[in-house]
This record gives sequence, structure tokens and C-alpha cells, in this order.
Amino acid sequence: MANHASAKKRARQTVKRTARNRHIRTNVRTCVKRVRAAVQAGDADAAKKALIEAVSRIDGAVSKGIYHRKTGSRYISRLTHQVNALQG
Repeated sequence: MANHASAKKRARQTVKRTARNRHIRTNVRTCVKRVRAAVQAGDADAAKKALIEAVSRIDGAVSKGIYHRKTGSRYISRLTHQVNALQG
């Protein structure tokens, strides 16, 4: 456990940051699952709408440093490829 005031403050900050990061990461994963579910169901319109939301959430997570930029790009690329494959 932290003994110095500065270490106690860092511990408090870590708790806040962890909670924020977990919330954002959970939202990203949920959006990705929605895209994949729509693709699995073959619903192109729902997949497109879900993809727009997912791309926005992924970009937001990348800008906050939760995901590396190349990781975010990879997720977006793979989801986009899956949605475009529905078009035929």
C-alpha cells in the first residue's frame, strides 16, 4: 500500500483511469460484436450502421491511448472487409 502522499494520489488516479479505460474498451468490444452479429446474420444495412458506430468508438479509444493506432486500424480494416464482403 502507498505510504507517501504522492503515491496515494497516484493510486487514486490509477483507479479512475482504469475505470475509464475499462468502460471505453467495453463499449468498443460491444460495437465490434454488433458488427460481427449483423455480418453473421447477413444483414447488410444493420452491418453498415453498426460499422459506422464501431469505427467511431475505435477511433475514440485510439485517441485516448487505450489502443495503439495500428491496432485500431487493424480492427477497422477487418470489420470493413467483412461488411464489404456482404455486398457481393
